[in-house]
Order: sequence, then structure tokens, then C-alpha cells
Amino acid sequence: MKITFLTPPVFHKERPAERTAGCTTMVYPMINIYELTVAAILEQEGHSVHCENFILNKRSTPKWPKFLETDHSDIYIFWSVNLSIQNDVEASQWIARYAPGAFIVYLGPGATFYTKQFLQTPQQIVVRGEPDITLKELCACLANRQPFRELTGISLLNDDGKIQNNPSRQLLRNLDTLPFPARHLVDRSLFSNPKLKRSPYTAMLTSRNCPFHCIYCVPSSLTFARELEYRAETGKKPPVSMRSPENVVEEIELLASEGYRAIGFLDDNFIITEKRLKTIAEALQKHGIIWGCQARADAITENIARILSESNCRYIDIGVESFDDEILKYIKKGLTRRQIIQAIEHLNRYKVPVKLNILIGTSPLETRETIRDTLDTAIRLKADQVMINIVAPFPGTEFYTLARQNQWIVGGEYIPTDVQHHSILSYPNLTNREMENLLFRYNLKFFLRPGFIKSQIGRFSSFSEFWRALKALKNKLTRTGKP
Repeated sequence: MKITFLTPPVFHKERPAERTAGCTTMVYPMINIYELTVAAILEQEGHSVHCENFILNKRSTPKWPKFLETDHSDIYIFWSVNLSIQNDVEASQWIARYAPGAFIVYLGPGATFYTKQFLQTPQQIVVRGEPDITLKELCACLANRQPFRELTGISLLNDDGKIQNNPSRQLLRNLDTLPFPARHLVDRSLFSNPKLKRSPYTAMLTSRNCPFHCIYCVPSSLTFARELEYRAETGKKPPVSMRSPENVVEEIELLASEGYRAIGFLDDNFIITEKRLKTIAEALQKHGIIWGCQARADAITENIARILSESNCRYIDIGVESFDDEILKYIKKGLTRRQIIQAIEHLNRYKVPVKLNILIGTSPLETRETIRDTLDTAIRLKADQVMINIVAPFPGTEFYTLARQNQWIVGGEYIPTDVQHHSILSYPNLTNREMENLLFRYNLKFFLRPGFIKSQIGRFSSFSEFWRALKALKNKLTRTGKP
């Protein structure tokens, strides 16, 4: 069967959704490693697999109908996030018109939670939660014209036109059984990471989910889809699944042989134990690959910082959210201001660049003063970069329940929102407009500092890398219209 993973053009004048992290519009091109892992599974099964990304390949909307007329795929697959729902549904209507015999399958958190919006015809199927094995079995059934309507992990329309949600599929625990992502299906020159500033660049994933209980958290689109489905079935947070260090090293060896020079690890929490980190770091150091990852502050010891420094780690992405202890306690972060500062001090001592993720408005305890203190502290601690977002009450999180109960959501209900620019939250002592203005002002204050510009400019390996980073910064600082 011919199977195409599809990112359609944007049909209206708005920014395209970023589908890997999943909660913002696109700032810079990110490789969807989750989608490419599923693609690799389908290739192993003998299917003809393709990726068509109208956004990254800059294929204009007028070319969309011609593509559908001539493509002749048997199955089209969308990795859908909240911000892409409307656009993906519209794209599906085009497919139904030009390729009425094709099946349309939806993956990702948007489809997992908003299942009803995607199911309009018998040819449309939602694969909920973790998609790997479910999609493999579904495509096998479709290819062999076998019954598929009772497969676990899918939703579809039954014979009466009503939505049929089959039971959830059991989570994958041994990730070593998965093939490495099918990176050959995409043009690697399209992807970059402004924090690494070296190409060829790719992303890797060595685990799924994290064991902590932050009330607002949506760390990646795969994690959120996995968590939404598992919570709906069990009422609990899903367990963490991990690849073995040996399996991770094997993929690093492959990437090195293919000429990759930079890797960003997308794990919710990459640093789990010092022993595991050391094994992976040694493989990266062996091949001269620069890299970065996400980690909790309480995972950063002095010895960990030393390992990171020695292995060419060029950023550690730390979820700070706030430097206020009462707010950290309210959001169940499991960290204190002192722990965060100590982690930053360790990393600064060993000259490991620190990126701090700050989330405005996570608690009704937030004020203009707490926000200013957090952002000024980040500057004072010499963070290499910051990512400032405004919290969104994503359905399926504990924070969403609190926001609805306390009427903090503007308009009363969640709507997909670009958290890098807009807020749909408003507290009695802090409005959504005030949060948006503070975010904009501090983005300008941080990224236009002479010291920041001077520290970054010498790290680029080429003019094209500099130009990509400049465009990403422009996207970050440009205010957009309301969603």
C-alpha cells in the first residue's frame, strides 16, 4: 500500500502549527521524530511510505488540489495537535473530494482528545494515544482487506454513523523493539536548532513520559497523546518507558556514520541516572557530536555538569516556570527556588549553556511582581537563553479542571492558543492582557540585550545557520493576531 504522512498547507492566513512540541505555532522547523518512528515501522511491514510536508517544502496552497489528483495514496496520515485541528479537518475534506477511496488516519493529541471533530466519514479513523503498534495493525488489515473495526486503540464511525471508541491499547514498555526513525523520508537540510547552531542536525528520543506530576504539563505531542489516553482509561499518569543505553548508542553510531553533527534529545527528562548519561555522553563525545537535552533541575549535580561539559553538551533545557516557592508548590513542580539556582550554578561553573523555560500564569498566586522577579532572576543568573510562554489550560490536565472550576478561562472554555504569544487565562489580580504584555516586553528585554547578541553571534558554523536563527527570533518576537 502507498501510505503518505501529510502536513497540509495552511488554508488561512495564520502561522502553521508546530507538531512536535505541539503547543505553539512554528518558530523554527522541527523534525517530527515521533511520526518518522511510525513511518519506519510501516516500511518494515513492506508498505510504500512517503512524507509530504507542504509547510517545510514551501509548496503553495494552489498546488494542493493538483497533488491530491495525482498522488494516489491508499492512506493519508495526519499527526494532529490542538493548533492544527481546524486546518487538518479542512485538508481532509479536500482529500474526501479528490481521493474518495483513500483512508484518512489521525494520530497525536489533537485527534486523541477531540476525536469527534475528525470522524465525519467511514473512511476516517483516529488512532488514539501511543500510535506505533495500533497503526501497524490497522495498515496491515487495510492492506489485506481484513476486518479492522474491533482493533484496540482506534475510534471510527460504526454502521449507524455513531462514534465507536474501542478500548485503549496497552502501552509499549520495551522501546528497543522499535526501529530507528525513517529520517531518509525527509530532507535533513530543512531542519535546524538555534540552540545548537550546527548542521546536519536531527532529534532523538530515548524515553517516553516522565514520573512527575506538574498540574499543567504538556511536554511534547507524543507524551500528551500517550497521557491523555492512559488517564482516560485508568485515571492515572502513564508509566515511563525507556530505551536501553546500548540501543541509544547504536542509533548515535548510525547517525554519526550518516554525517550528523548535532542532536537534540526530546525526552521529557533525559537525565535519569548518572550511569546512563555517561554511557550516552561518551558515544556523543567519541564522534564529536554537539548536543542538548531537557532535564529537571534536581537532576543536575556537579558531577553531572562535568559530564555534560566534557561531552560537548551545548544546552540544558530546564523547566523553571517560576522562581517563587509558593507557586512551585502550588503547581506540584517538586522543586524549590534554591534547587533551581543551584543547578544553574553547577552548569555555569562548567560552562554548559542553560536554557530556562518560564511559564507565566501557572497559578492564581502569580502577580506582576512574581513574574518580574522570575524573569529578572533568569537574566541575573546568566541564563544562555529563555523560553517564555503563558500557561494554557490544556484539556486533560489537572490545571484545566482548576481553571474551569474557578472560571479563569476567558470565554469559559479552552480554545487552541499559541502560548508563545497569547493567553486565554485571566485571574482576578492578573489579566490575560497583562500577561501578554509582560511576555512581549521581557522577550524584547532578554533577546535584544547586547550581551545576549554578543554571546550567540560567534557560535554559528555558517551564514545559513545564522539566518535560520534570526528568522526564529523574528517569529518569537512578532506579535500576532488573536486566535
